[in-house]
Formats: sequence, structure tokens, C-alpha cells
Amino acid sequence: MSGDSQLQQILEGDCIETMNCLAEKSVDMIFADPPYNLQLKGDLRRPNDSVVDGVDDAWDKFASFEDYDRFTRAWLKAARRVLRDDGSLWVIGSYHNIFRVGAILQDLDFWMLNDVVWRKSNPMPNFRGKRFTNAHETMIWCSKSQGSKYTFNYESMKALNDGLQMRSDWLIPLCSGGERLKNDEGVKAHPTQKPEALLHRVIMASTKPGDVILDPFFGTGTSGAVAKKLGRGFIGIEASPEYANVARKRIAAVQPMVDATLVSSPSKRTEARIPFGWVVERGLLNPGDILFDDRRRWTAKVRADGQIVTADFTGSIHQAGAHVQNASTCNGWTFWNFDAEGKAVSIDVLRQQIRAELAQSNLLFEGQIGIAPGAMARATESESLK
Repeated sequence: MSGDSQLQQILEGDCIETMNCLAEKSVDMIFADPPYNLQLKGDLRRPNDSVVDGVDDAWDKFASFEDYDRFTRAWLKAARRVLRDDGSLWVIGSYHNIFRVGAILQDLDFWMLNDVVWRKSNPMPNFRGKRFTNAHETMIWCSKSQGSKYTFNYESMKALNDGLQMRSDWLIPLCSGGERLKNDEGVKAHPTQKPEALLHRVIMASTKPGDVILDPFFGTGTSGAVAKKLGRGFIGIEASPEYANVARKRIAAVQPMVDATLVSSPSKRTEARIPFGWVVERGLLNPGDILFDDRRRWTAKVRADGQIVTADFTGSIHQAGAHVQNASTCNGWTFWNFDAEGKAVSIDVLRQQIRAELAQSNLLFEGQIGIAPGAMARATESESLK
């Protein structure tokens, strides 16, 4: 992770040439929205004979599939060079191109993690009535190699989905209304502008605050706008000066989040380890207090040394929980409860209370001695790994 959340660059030029000028292994995540090679032939008209404003720009036209494959292989090779070993890449496409892109990704030794279906709640109808309404696009998410230690903020994705594990089909509307950027003539500034909700989920899922996101097909800067909001840095590459200018104006108006804790994605696996004995030491529970499971089948008494005592066993909250259930393992923090004014409350609440106190104390201490917030915790973690 670069740690440079202030990096905000929009570079004009060819994406392959520009990526080849960037430092090797310098970005944490890549989001790519390349040309789809739609192969449109003639105007597309609605039933009332009005013309659909489709994608007919020169940047989406290729002479053949072979030309498109050469282009795809070249930009993916350039992207692979600048991606950190533990970084990941997202690429979005439609049925016109995503299968070709996917094959080339595997040829270049990227490791597939998921294909995510962006299901549009408001897709454009199929006006000719000769095919199904094309109501989705596909995103491929991959790591640089099979052994990459890529970022996945599982808990944040679960929280976004109302406490349920996030699925790989995302129902998000097309960019429309006030979010759709317009030029001075009132015409949409870019034909394939992606909704910020889509990028919000991608960035929250696979980056941390301070990470640098590269978008080699920047367009009007959706990825950069969302990255700035979420405390991430970005590098956007755009061949069109017109699109780049729209992106600069758009991103300049974005207010970044000042409080980094509001855009972080804490993982339970990386949270500070809290022994149950600390709960007793701080008087949050006292020796002799009764713990019980959520159905009140088993009870245990708290000991002064942080162990607990059941009818026939003494040990840690985890050991005792496993013993009463005749199970091999148990997370005692989520298994045991205590009584708070007649209401059963998980002892995990007390663990989170201590973690919050420690985090606050750490921030206050670091501020008093003039070091960057989080630096002490990172240094302590590094020492513990030696």
C-alpha cells in the first residue's frame, strides 16, 4: 500500500504508452472500462423512429477481432507491470468483449477471483424485438497471481448488504438523472459513464484508505471521484482532452472524507487481540458473574484470572464453550452472554468497548508526540512479527 491518499493525477495520452512510463509495481488496484468493440452497424432506432444515442465513437471501433485482441493484450501487459504483486484488477465489459478479455487475462497469468454481474435495474430496451433485453454487464475481478495476498474487505461488503454475505450479482441502476454529466449543449458528456454506486462497491471491496487506484480508461472520472470521496489516491489515464477536462472539473468539486475511520474497512482478522482477562481486570465483569448461552442451556461463572467455570470444566471462554457443546472449537466471544438489567448481552460488546478505548488512547498518544495517526500501531505490529 502506498499510503499516499493525496495522489490525484489525470494523465492525457495513450493508455499503453502512459502506463509504460509509470513506475513498476506502483498501484494497488486497477479498474478498467475498456472499449467494448460493440460492432454497431448503422443507426439504432426506437419504435417512434427516433435515433438512439448509442456508442459510435471512433475509440470503440476496431477493424477485426484480431486487432481488438492485440490491443487488449497490450494494455493488460502494461497494466500487469504497474500492479503491485498483492494488487488486484477489475475489468468491465459486455457480451461483445468480456469473453475475449477473460481469455487473455488467463493467458497473462492473472488469477480469477470472481465474475460479478452488474444487473441494471433500468436497462435500455431491445427496440428491434429480436433479442433479449441486454440487462447486465460483467466485471472480472482477478489478482496478479494465484499466490497474491489481495485485499478483500469481507466485513464491509457484508455490512453494505444488510448483514448478509455479498453475492456476485449486483443490482444497481444505470447512471441517470443528476449524476449523468452533460456538456455545455446539454448532451451527455460520455456515452458509457458508469454509476458511482458501482465504483463505490468495487473500491470498498478491494482497497484500503491510502491505496492508489489506476484507471487506464478514465473517461469523465467516475473512479477518481469515488476514490477521492473514499480517501484513496488515483491515477487516471485518458486519451481525450475533452473527457479529461470534464473529469478534472468533476473531481475538483468532490469533498474528500476528512475522518479516515469513516472510509476504512476494518477486518476482524486484523483487529487487536483482546484476552477475556482484560474484561475482568477493567471491572466490566466481576468474579462470580454468570455467563450463559443465547438459549440459556449452559451457565458458567467468571473467575478472577479470566477463566470461567462450568459444572464440570474450568478453562478459557473458548474452551468452556466448546466443552459444553461437545464441539472441537468455539468462539467464546459470540457464544457467551451476560445479564444487563434483565437483557442478555453478548460479551463481545465488552471486547469491542476495550478495542475502542485502546484505539482512542493510541490516537491521543500519537497526536501528543507528533507522529502520524496509526504509525505507532503499524510499528508495534512490525515489531511483533520479528
